[in-house]
Amino acid sequence: MNIRFYNSLSGKIEDFKPVKENEVSIYVCGPTVYNDPHIGNMRPVVFFDTFRKFLEEIGYTVKFVSNYTDVDDKIIKRAIEENKSEKELTEFYISEYEKCLESLNVSKAYENPKVTDYIPSIINYIDGLVKVGAAYEKDGEVFFNVAQDQSYGCLSKINVEDLISGARVEQNSKKNNPLDFLLWKKTDEGIKWDSPWCSGRPGWHTECCVMIDTIFKGMIDIHGGGIDLKFPHHENEIAQAEAMHHNKIANYWLHTAMMNIKGEKMSKSLGNIILAKDAIKEYGADTIRLLLLNCDYRSVLNFSDDTIKDCSSIIQKISAVYKQLNLFMNINGFELEGKSNKVNVFLEDLANDVNIANGITHLLDIIKEANVELRKKDKNVEILKDDFYAINKICYILGLHFAPYKFSDEDVSLYKEYLEAKANKDFENSDKIRNILIEHKVL
Repeated sequence: MNIRFYNSLSGKIEDFKPVKENEVSIYVCGPTVYNDPHIGNMRPVVFFDTFRKFLEEIGYTVKFVSNYTDVDDKIIKRAIEENKSEKELTEFYISEYEKCLESLNVSKAYENPKVTDYIPSIINYIDGLVKVGAAYEKDGEVFFNVAQDQSYGCLSKINVEDLISGARVEQNSKKNNPLDFLLWKKTDEGIKWDSPWCSGRPGWHTECCVMIDTIFKGMIDIHGGGIDLKFPHHENEIAQAEAMHHNKIANYWLHTAMMNIKGEKMSKSLGNIILAKDAIKEYGADTIRLLLLNCDYRSVLNFSDDTIKDCSSIIQKISAVYKQLNLFMNINGFELEGKSNKVNVFLEDLANDVNIANGITHLLDIIKEANVELRKKDKNVEILKDDFYAINKICYILGLHFAPYKFSDEDVSLYKEYLEAKANKDFENSDKIRNILIEHKVL
């Protein structure tokens, strides 16, 4: 299958060709763990999880890694406020984050590296940058020398001269150039490590370079994250990799767009931040997961009453038909696992610039077809079996919580009693049996 998607590095939709045949390496920047994730943080998580499941479905072995940034100024500040160690704070929020992932049916990563486990390697990497002339030390702090990188801005497409005159550049009087970024920070506050330059901690931009080098041992296929990381974080990663290894870390850079809340940017100042755990609890994990997917990944996603209502309605439609199909398969003794060619259209949608929204439309077409067939007196068994197998596979890739449920012999017998009681108009007994069947998830 020919896979094509938008490569942020080239600014074009390209055919995907992995470094190693039948294998795909993916690294996605994870959270800085100092608070609960908000709903927008879950968009890249759910998108890349679905993309990974798609790749695995079409036969690739996927090595998927996503990190935890567990040392940062925000972490130190929060730890001081809560009178905790940085480790206590970050372990708590990693646990909270992973609860959200579990609720949203996100597959386990190959590895979730933590920055604090890579400090010696980070120090060695920075030292290497200094030795090749790509970084310099000033008063115990180390900065990357952007001026020596002629391709700086290749990912973000930002003009360097505009940056110098703009306000997005971190100010520091020790820098040779306003664009230079911090690699090692001198500090007396919070967690710190000894280094050749001073007692301190790493800057943000080196950690992912080191983790990718260590875990993947070279260039990877796809580096991903939210669009907010494109500059400066991902741009600065590429700059360091160019200096150290003369490459851009990954052949493909894939970014998801931001999320708005009722048409407005999510921000503390507007007071419209929605925590992921609260959204999942209020609307349900499947509704939230569908909301995060049912929009072009490069377009701004709007979280609103209408989009929630639409996604909730879709989940209800799927659920209603799925229960009937699962019942039909069990009562007739059919195998619950099987293949369907109807999945192919869905896979082609995802192969075409990860068009998940089109894939969801195809799923709804199958749901509609099954619903019509279920209502017929003389049902077409082959169509219903085919639809059931297709829905199972598509829902798995989408990460929705719909999976075949095998009834016990007792449940099958009880269901037949229920039908007999209904036919005999024994409503008292049929209602009693119906409640038991609902409890057993048969109805």
